Amino acid sequence: MSLRLSTVILPHRRWHEGGRTAWTRAEQLGFHTAYTYDHLSWRSFRDGPWFGALPTLTAAATATERLRLGTLVTSPNFRHPVTLAKELISLDDISGGRVTLGIGAGGTGFDATALGQEPWTPRERADRFAEFVPLLDRLLTEDAVSYGGDFYSAHEARNIPGCAQRPRLPFAVAATGPRGLRLAARHGQAWVTTGDPKLFENGTPEQSVRALRGQLDRLADACAALGRQVDELDKVLLTGFTPDRTGPLESVDAFVDFAGRHRDLGFTEIVVHWPIPDSDFAADERVFERIAVEAPEQLR
Repeated sequence: MSLRLSTVILPHRRWHEGGRTAWTRAEQLGFHTAYTYDHLSWRSFRDGPWFGALPTLTAAATATERLRLGTLVTSPNFRHPVTLAKELISLDDISGGRVTLGIGAGGTGFDATALGQEPWTPRERADRFAEFVPLLDRLLTEDAVSYGGDFYSAHEARNIPGCAQRPRLPFAVAATGPRGLRLAARHGQAWVTTGDPKLFENGTPEQSVRALRGQLDRLADACAALGRQVDELDKVLLTGFTPDRTGPLESVDAFVDFAGRHRDLGFTEIVVHWPIPDSDFAADERVFERIAVEAPEQLR
């Protein structure tokens, strides 16, 4: 099985001061998809420049021709399905149908309180996510939607002409718990994981592989319960959060070994962070570009 290689470009640079260059270079290097984080701010970047995901992706859509574009991930923390659907339909149109929506339940970071609310508990996040995803699915596939739920409402929300991609742009659902995996199985065209966060600090790569195998097994069970074949979903690994950290980006051989092990588990797409000096995502840009060009051929 061939393995797709994608990248995630954080929105921390002004568009005309290096921001545009990364997206156009990602297309030149042959990446399958270039994603960005959909956060209001994030971790160590909080006190520095940080731009909005959807405007950034819109600019990237006009600067590229073939590269797929997406979020990793959008969440209910500060999004509402009605307004999000309108923006996504517009972005999909501008890009000519090249958008993938990575979507997750959100966490307890800065986004969770930026609108003045108390951070939701894990159960509250799961409850909202369980309502958010199906409603967004309807909004992207139906011309007019009315809905009244516990957390979200829509009143004759119009979304004509709909997405350029039919029946709608694909969802890549980030999930590891049972409720999220059921949402991925029902609504996703792809499933996303970063691995087991409990292993990041003190785990080993071997433990991480076992944990990922368990996640894949639970995804298969969730699909089977709905009568769906798990092979219908792409399986996406966002790297940088497993015990390997940035080790796979140290050389082409190191990356091919890492990616090959995860391809053999069943992953169909590996996402690497575009290098950012003096950050958790620091890497040699020359090696990074060699990986982008040389590794996919070795992983066919």
